[in-house]
Amino acid sequence: MSEKKIMLGNEAFARGAWEAGVKVSAAYPGTPSTEISENLAKYDEVYAEWSPNEKVATEVAAGASISGVRSLACMKHVGLNVAADPLYTAAYTGVGGGMVLIVADDPGMYSSQNEQDTRMIARAANVPVLEPSDSQEAKDFVKLAYEISEKYDTPVIVRSTTRLSHSQGIVELEDRIVPEDKEYKRNPAKYVMMPGNAKGRHVVVEERMKRLAEDASSMEINRAEYADLSVGFITSGIPYQYVKEAMPQASVLKLGMVHPLPRKLIEEFASKVKKLYVFEELEPVFEEQIRSWGIEVIGKELFTLQGEYSANMIRTRVLGETIEAAAPAQVPARPPILCPGCPHRSVFSVLNRLKIHGAGDIGCYTLGAVAPLNVIDTTICMGASISSLHGMEKAKGRDYIKNWVAIIGDSTFLHTGVNSLMNMVYNQSSGTVIILDNSTTAMTGHQDHAATGKTLKGETVKAISIYNLCKAMGIEHVYEVNAFDIDELAEVVKRETARDEVSVIITKSPCVLLKGVTFKTKCRELSDKCKKCGACLKPGCPALTRNEDGTIKINATMCNGCGLCMKLCKFGAIEEVEAE
Repeated sequence: MSEKKIMLGNEAFARGAWEAGVKVSAAYPGTPSTEISENLAKYDEVYAEWSPNEKVATEVAAGASISGVRSLACMKHVGLNVAADPLYTAAYTGVGGGMVLIVADDPGMYSSQNEQDTRMIARAANVPVLEPSDSQEAKDFVKLAYEISEKYDTPVIVRSTTRLSHSQGIVELEDRIVPEDKEYKRNPAKYVMMPGNAKGRHVVVEERMKRLAEDASSMEINRAEYADLSVGFITSGIPYQYVKEAMPQASVLKLGMVHPLPRKLIEEFASKVKKLYVFEELEPVFEEQIRSWGIEVIGKELFTLQGEYSANMIRTRVLGETIEAAAPAQVPARPPILCPGCPHRSVFSVLNRLKIHGAGDIGCYTLGAVAPLNVIDTTICMGASISSLHGMEKAKGRDYIKNWVAIIGDSTFLHTGVNSLMNMVYNQSSGTVIILDNSTTAMTGHQDHAATGKTLKGETVKAISIYNLCKAMGIEHVYEVNAFDIDELAEVVKRETARDEVSVIITKSPCVLLKGVTFKTKCRELSDKCKKCGACLKPGCPALTRNEDGTIKINATMCNGCGLCMKLCKFGAIEEVEAE
């Protein structure tokens, strides 16, 4: 009797890769994809790593594939942008052992800076895409992706979304089957993409995609579920679940391969239903292609381009039902905020006091954009803080950025900040970069990176020194400062922002939520000394509130004892006490 287990979609993806015989996996953490690699690392038979970024991860997977083994790269949708360079060319070279990318999109932007659709990139790259609808399919589709990869000599993308990655379902477990390694044979015409070779490989790619499109109509993962022929839906992924919930009587064409589309199957389905809807989250990828074939469909004129779909969307917009919205809970608004004891808050309090603008980046510290910190002015993508500051200086001159700094985290700096800083040095910039080193990739759940001294597999390795890395670029003025030493930090910031050359300030204090990080003391208010000035409240620590009489109250349960509030109080109304 086979074993069954309730699994997160991401856990099921990892299981599928293991069952498929994957030997090498590389990734950069990014919600909602992170747990795939964390789960895969638990399997001893698989080499799994955190790479510095998604480009490197994809290249690692490509190299493993060329050597003849099955490989995997995992990332979120914006990570696919970083990986696009090797992906587009890997589509030309094809594979040795099967090569799969699992990419998690984020409809609704729960943890992302945009809402892009992976299917659009896959179409441009000429790479097939599979999209599962539940945890069981998440496992099964990964295994199928390797078969398709090797049969058609192509990388394959398995597309997930936040709702699939982070929902649970029953999964039937199977044994691991490791195919025999493919024999490597030197073949420059296939693997060396200089122009002369690439021209020939482009022809191969186009022929492969035509063959995939023809074969897709007979693939079991693309199936027509006929019922009431008066209405039909073409859908895939999690939206399929919404269709089945809201209109179980409708006919449905469920697409498991979402690129290339099975034209013959779609034309046959369309010919049998009276009214046809295309129900797809984000971009009208299906809709535009189906319309181009002369098939009349109802799509984005009824359903939104933005955000997540739901069963209620079908009930209201197709069935015309009126659904009364539940009265909102009467609770105070809870905007996102940095944790009590977060070293970023200490840094931002100094920058705010000095009236410094921050060119920001991707990480917890992006919250420095909102009140009461109000320091971060821009956030574009990973590594853009440094490059955009450089662009400001080249556009407006040195004086313009004397009250600006670039702000980037340690993991993000190693992801794409290194090249940006190199560019500042090479092109004679003169800005100040602050690297917030909290010893982890905090925003996605405390994953290690090259500067922490730990690998995804838990091995202890030599940690990259960010300080030495900056010095090796020829930057003379590089300083490490305790993030909670606000007086020293203020002096360093004032001095370095006035300097007419590149400088780097590395603020070093670990994330307060890291395992093993403890404060020996907590802060306690002395109400009789409180002048009600509110200086301690300015950084916005959630452990501090006002009493009815205007004095300060510190929640001992929330306080992590960083001492920032005590340092800001000029009247001795806050003291340190031993933590219980």
